[in-house]
Amino acid sequence: MNKTISVHFRLKKRSSYLIGDNLPIYLRLTIDGQRTEFSTQREIDPAKWNSKKGRAIATKKEETRQLNSFLETMQSQIFEAQRALLNKGKEITVRSIRNKMLGIEEEVIDPLKDKSLMPVYREHIQHVADLVGKEYASGTLKRFKAAFASLEAFMKHRKQDDIKLRELNHKFITDYEFFLKTVRDIEHNTAMGIIKKLKKIVRICVANEWLEKDPFLNYKVKIRETNRPFLLQDELDKIIALKFTAERLANVRDIFVFCCYTGLAYADVQKLRRIDIVIGHDGEKWIHTERVKTETATRVPLLPQALKIMDAYKDHPQCVNENKLLPVMSNQKMNEYLKEIADRCEINKKMTFHTARHTFATTVTLTNGVPIETVSKMLGHKTLRTTQQYAKILDQKVSEDMKALKEKLSIKKHF
Repeated sequence: MNKTISVHFRLKKRSSYLIGDNLPIYLRLTIDGQRTEFSTQREIDPAKWNSKKGRAIATKKEETRQLNSFLETMQSQIFEAQRALLNKGKEITVRSIRNKMLGIEEEVIDPLKDKSLMPVYREHIQHVADLVGKEYASGTLKRFKAAFASLEAFMKHRKQDDIKLRELNHKFITDYEFFLKTVRDIEHNTAMGIIKKLKKIVRICVANEWLEKDPFLNYKVKIRETNRPFLLQDELDKIIALKFTAERLANVRDIFVFCCYTGLAYADVQKLRRIDIVIGHDGEKWIHTERVKTETATRVPLLPQALKIMDAYKDHPQCVNENKLLPVMSNQKMNEYLKEIADRCEINKKMTFHTARHTFATTVTLTNGVPIETVSKMLGHKTLRTTQQYAKILDQKVSEDMKALKEKLSIKKHF
């Protein structure tokens, strides 16, 4: 049976492409509407490529003539493969032609297990994108996309566009880690976060039986403990007492202090509305909301400092028009202005908006005797272990507890 065969050479743009970069040349084979592509192992500047003809733009340069000659030879090999398959009485398909070109015996590989890594990763990212706002936060999608871009860079570093799942092994993972820390100059915990994204993709592959053995079996993702900055009470008092002529700085300071006394993260306070303030079982005002990051319920009684700030902004135009509790600007701007505030208060700490959450956990609650279980509940953590990463017991608290113990022991001594 006659089949229509079309061969075309095209450039394939990478997501990390920058103007001036060369792009890989791919051979696109189409047979009766069925299509496949594979790399020619050649690259070219897009400015020197004729996309309509699928060839390098004709010049007198020897390298251009050699490239076009190479592409002509590849095209001829496609039709030679077709004739060879016809002579053996085999069906002409894009797969059979491709395998003939690459010297692969079709019978050897189960097509269900012949998947490669990058398409599976892309498919998962699309899955996350479709469920943003339902099962995933937009930040999760952003982090997966960033992790995928780093994997693309690693593949390019290896001079590959993709890798078969069956070729994934322990060395691939350790090489990826080494690449992230050296070539990309990424610190350890960030690199581990990126590798955790790959680990999730691998788990999906194992669950679907596309991978017989988990390459992460002997690899442990180790997160190193870091010193999370928080404000001491005197530093927080300095920020509260600071006078501003610029409204933008006053707004940022107030929202930051509000989070120091509620433990809310940026994404949570940004979406907070007046309807989220309810009267609790004790007759006091509480925040009832759901964490953007983990979708867990958060219940926080409002302290006087937070109530004062909330009431001060009830008639603010942005709050009224956008139905928001506070006029929260972008996280980037908040962090930029917080640095300015820290400088004015002579606070020599790397302060970001998330510092407020750490300050709530440490200085505002634990230091004042609130049990860690209660703090964990208010922070919306799923496990106590997560809270322990935030909470640092200060020397002041240790001193107070030991003083109380001394007094108890002293009383007992008199009996």
